[in-house]
Amino acid sequence: MFPMLRSKNIRFSSKILKYKIDLQINHTIDTDMMQLYSWPTPNGHKVHIMLEECNLHYRLHPINIREGDQSRPEFSSFAPNQKIPVLVDDCDTNGQPITVFESGAILLYLSEKSGRLLPTDLRGRYEAIQWLMFQMSAVGPMFGQSNHFRHVCAESIPYAIERFGTEVRRIHRVLDHVLSSRVYLASDEYSIADIAVYPWLVSSGKHGIDWKDYPNVRRWREVVGQRPAVQKGMSVFSS
Repeated sequence: MFPMLRSKNIRFSSKILKYKIDLQINHTIDTDMMQLYSWPTPNGHKVHIMLEECNLHYRLHPINIREGDQSRPEFSSFAPNQKIPVLVDDCDTNGQPITVFESGAILLYLSEKSGRLLPTDLRGRYEAIQWLMFQMSAVGPMFGQSNHFRHVCAESIPYAIERFGTEVRRIHRVLDHVLSSRVYLASDEYSIADIAVYPWLVSSGKHGIDWKDYPNVRRWREVVGQRPAVQKGMSVFSS
């Protein structure tokens, strides 16, 4: 049987979420739902939103990356990159669990499993996939570096702040341009592309972004943010 982690002793604070997690090997699996190992980060929220949008049953196992849970052997035994999120689906028709890591791959897996949020025609499908790849290759890495040098790095490095800040602004211009001619990123239909990008743009202000310079992105962000599944997915760790 596939080894699973069991999370317990989860404690909440009033404003800042703090979790005390003990990870143990559990050799029993809930066969009626998927197991998600995650944390409230943009990459984690992408999958939380997708699961809620698809109305799929899942059990959430917090992996506290602030305390190094991602490096513990129990987790890394099925998460080779020691990153969240990781999805384990024990509902495969062949009776063998499927483990998927990397948030973009998880979105594609859930889309195929549910038959939702990814167009079936070739042109529409790859329009959505290319924007998913844009998030994976540009939005995530550049926003992550910008956040590190603006808010985490103990030493202020003006070159790094400017370099990644410039790239974050360029990415907003790219998104604002494409959203000037369509409702959502891939088309006028909501898709996994929007789910992938949205959690990263929630906190654009911390990167020095002024929303009046990107009216189409601001409109898109407000529309996506009003979806009940998005709101629920973004708040699963506070409920």
